[in-house]
Order: sequence, then structure tokens, then C-alpha cells
Amino acid sequence: MLAASQHGISEGLLLLSYPLHPPKRPTELRTAHFPSLLTPALFVHGSRDGFGTYEEMVAAARLIPSRTEILEIGSAGHELLTRRNAEEFPNSVVRAFRTFYGA
Repeated sequence: MLAASQHGISEGLLLLSYPLHPPKRPTELRTAHFPSLLTPALFVHGSRDGFGTYEEMVAAARLIPSRTEILEIGSAGHELLTRRNAEEFPNSVVRAFRTFYGA
């Protein structure tokens, strides 16, 4: 919310497991500030996240007038890190970050 109200405070956002809505309450979206967000945003989202489906996250990201991207982490919930992805997860996030921000 700070980046939406204070433009230029950050050059980019890395949002890990953004809680789009409370679990099982998809009508209570936490996106009111998205249309005011002018900062590029990279979302890292678990494919089984109870705080929002991938499709809901895509729809929400479209509300942001700046550049956005969503890195979906397969078979992960809100916690993102699992035993199965423990070795690859950090590298995946770093690669996506570097690609998205040109670092």
C-alpha cells in the first residue's frame, strides 16, 4: 500500500505469497490500492495458495497500471517453500527477479 500512496518510493516490488483475500472468502479482495500502484511488481504465487488462485491473481494484477508478472510455484501453497522445491525455489525466484528487473 505504501508504494501505491508514495510513488517513487521503490523501483520495483517482489511480492511473495501476496494474500489476495482471506482463505475461503474470495469476495474480500485486498486490491483497492492496485489501480494506484505505478511500481513494477513481480508476484511469486503458490499454485495451491488458499489466499487466492492463480486465475484470481492474474485478474488482480491486471488492475495494476504498471508492468506485472506472476511466477507460479507448482504444488506450493501460501508457504511457497516445500520439501520438493527446497533446492530449486530460491534459484527460480532469483532468475525471475533478474529477468523481470533486468538485473
